Amino acid sequence: MPDHACFYGWAIVGGRVNWRIRDPRVVLALLTTLNLANYVDRTVLPAVMAPIQDDFHLSKLVGGLLSDLFLIGYALTSPIFGIQGDRATAAGRNRLMALGVAIWSLATIGSGLATGAGSLIVARALVGVGEASYATLAPTLIDEIAPTASAGAWMAIFSAATPIGSALGYIVGGAVLHAQGWRAAFFVAGGPGLVAAVLCLFVAAPASEGARRPRPRVDLLATARSLLRKPLYRRAVLGYCAYAFAVGGFAHWAPVYLHERYGLEPGHASLLFGLTSLAGGVAGTLVGGWASDRTVRAERRREEAAQGDPLAEDQLDAAVTRGNLRACQIAMVIGAPLAALAIWAPTSKGFFTALLPCETAVFLVSGPINVAILRSAPPAMRASAMALAIFAIHALGDFWSPPLIGLVADHATMKIAIAAAPLVFAVAAITWRKGRSASVGLT
Repeated sequence: MPDHACFYGWAIVGGRVNWRIRDPRVVLALLTTLNLANYVDRTVLPAVMAPIQDDFHLSKLVGGLLSDLFLIGYALTSPIFGIQGDRATAAGRNRLMALGVAIWSLATIGSGLATGAGSLIVARALVGVGEASYATLAPTLIDEIAPTASAGAWMAIFSAATPIGSALGYIVGGAVLHAQGWRAAFFVAGGPGLVAAVLCLFVAAPASEGARRPRPRVDLLATARSLLRKPLYRRAVLGYCAYAFAVGGFAHWAPVYLHERYGLEPGHASLLFGLTSLAGGVAGTLVGGWASDRTVRAERRREEAAQGDPLAEDQLDAAVTRGNLRACQIAMVIGAPLAALAIWAPTSKGFFTALLPCETAVFLVSGPINVAILRSAPPAMRASAMALAIFAIHALGDFWSPPLIGLVADHATMKIAIAAAPLVFAVAAITWRKGRSASVGLT
């Protein structure tokens, strides 16, 4: 039976039955489910931040730094996993992903066992280490198995787990916080990932051209220098840094903002924010897949008409990158003013009325930016390209926004502090617009 037509495969290898998941659609479903668990584990912390601050007597600055401990582990180890992913066999990559999922799930459970700020810091840093492995490697696998004409749609499906998982983190955190307390929220969030991690070991090697390319040994610094010399890649990542700064700061403090500004009970605030993020995020991510494929087709037609011939492989990758950056730019032009309207709304009803279309625009970026990052890099360096982007968006982006917003809020108001988000969304739009006019090609 052909690989693409079956849910799983059986083979006799060395006298043993060897079970593998072979259908690309099933692989996509598995990786998307794991990505959802990834973001549930990530956003449970801000959902229960208010009672943690009370129990451990934390300032808002320290509350923001708790998010950074996750990001330190995430950003520092992602380049390592990227290099290993470019070097590894398909089976080796699967083991790295499975290890990452297991680490972040156990660390999430450990967050609920924390006895003070110190043990919570260690647990959140380990969550970041585990997620770095998976987030670096999974998009490269999807890029290899996705049909060329539907790459944007496939990445959008995978990226839909970002808003869904993020929203579920707030929903689960808010609901469990109300019923059982903040510690139970971490237990509920961390458990499912342990089961799903095992399935990563059984994903079959993709039969795509990208998977058959030789995987040379690469040096971390040399790879980073090579990637950063590529204008399209550089602009895509810089715009993503600004985007991450705004999204990270806003998402971390939104439940606290709703509690302090509008008087909503913390668990209820997290629940409402999560539901709104879920609705807007799913809509935005799926629209992003459609927008990505549409803008790529338009860019490809424009460039082929300009040169009078079909595009070469590197030119096609550049066209795909530019088309996706256009989708990202449009999303930020829409999202920035809507974010400002939400923050300055006089009532909680006004906040959520503006938040829903804002979240839709903001999450439209999820699929297109991943495709842009991958296609702006050579095929043999794409795991490293994703890893370097992950490092950059945290080191230059959302590493700083939660503590900076918390610091400003300690000395002014949360309303003034969180107002930075729409301004930085505008910076992302400008950066991606300039990226679309970067020099032709990938050199």
